[in-house]
Amino acid sequence: MRNKLTEEYRLAERVRRRLREGIKAFGLIEPDDHILIGVSGGKDSLALLELLGEVARHSNHKFHLSALHVRMENVGYAGDVRYLEEVASASGISFYVRTGSFSTDRESGRSPCFLCSWNRRKIMFETARELGCNKIALGHHQDDILHTALMNLMFSGSFSTMPVRLRMRKFPITLIRPLCKEHEEDLRAWAGIRMYRPLEKCCPYETVSNRTSVRDEFQNMERISPEFRYHLWHALLKEGKLVEDDSYQ
Repeated sequence: MRNKLTEEYRLAERVRRRLREGIKAFGLIEPDDHILIGVSGGKDSLALLELLGEVARHSNHKFHLSALHVRMENVGYAGDVRYLEEVASASGISFYVRTGSFSTDRESGRSPCFLCSWNRRKIMFETARELGCNKIALGHHQDDILHTALMNLMFSGSFSTMPVRLRMRKFPITLIRPLCKEHEEDLRAWAGIRMYRPLEKCCPYETVSNRTSVRDEFQNMERISPEFRYHLWHALLKEGKLVEDDSYQ
């Protein structure tokens, strides 16, 4: 029992430390920020919700948090959105739900996944502006960022990824990813300790993707070179790929 408690303590310390390091290293949170947290209902966004709530309560710099869950009429959900609201409320965070939809676009060749993501992002931006938020926090962790870099390299021939901080030109909003230094393995263990009840999607369009294959290859590379994760991260950092200015199309 003592070993289990020690392991859980070390995990909690590691998760909280990496969160603080990511926020500080990339200047993700500043005084008087109003941050809208995107809550999909998965383990990562639930962790982001709770952890940012902790940061807000213990920070010397005041900033405000709101949370948004976007539901698509085209996608089924297994679970109760009230659970997400309870988690947000326990963290002292205002919670909002917005509903949208999308139509398949066969002529342009854009996939349902692209259209769903695009419409979710649009609703998120509109809600951020409505609430007066200057930042949107997303729950992507380090594995997501590194896997995206490999996907872009393999399928697009470009060395790029989803940036940790992305300042928009068309809107006065900055996208931030505070979980940027967290390992998915740790977040999975953290979710177990916190006994999260993730909201599962029953998407009719979801299939095995290239991302799944890249994730498997990433794990193979880590077995060959245990430091591969950190080498790729530092390469992205050195090339300035983790902080960008861009425009939302």
